[in-house]
Amino acid sequence: MFKTILVPTDGSPLADQAIKAAIEFAQSNGGKIVGLSVAEPYPYAPLTDGTVTVDAHGYEAKMREMAQTHVQKIADAATAANVPCETCVRQSFSPYEEIISVANEYQCEIIFMSSHGRKGLTRLFVGSETQKVLAHSTIPVLVFRRD
Repeated sequence: MFKTILVPTDGSPLADQAIKAAIEFAQSNGGKIVGLSVAEPYPYAPLTDGTVTVDAHGYEAKMREMAQTHVQKIADAATAANVPCETCVRQSFSPYEEIISVANEYQCEIIFMSSHGRKGLTRLFVGSETQKVLAHSTIPVLVFRRD
């Protein structure tokens, strides 16, 4: 039970806690880790007079590079603990959909992820990818939260 563990990360210290716990859990149960980071695509906006355009390809390449760095951190920690690990980087405006998609694709049995614990209007406007995963996931989700 819970042999394949999905660990999505945004590179934050809180996500590092979820990574550490997932690796310890996998180590004690003979499981494996699937590390995921979702890179943010360039947020295209309509151009108006006087607008400076940013190199969208450069931006997206930098986001993919950062995401690759995040999953490499998972792979390195798993290797150090002798835990099998696969990693993937996806690009999407909707990280929660990618998290659920990867969980299905890799046949994960549980998701270990973090939540920044936003409350009130901040949560309403910023949204919570973790909340969306909890609402749409068909597999258990273990949430590491900062109070």
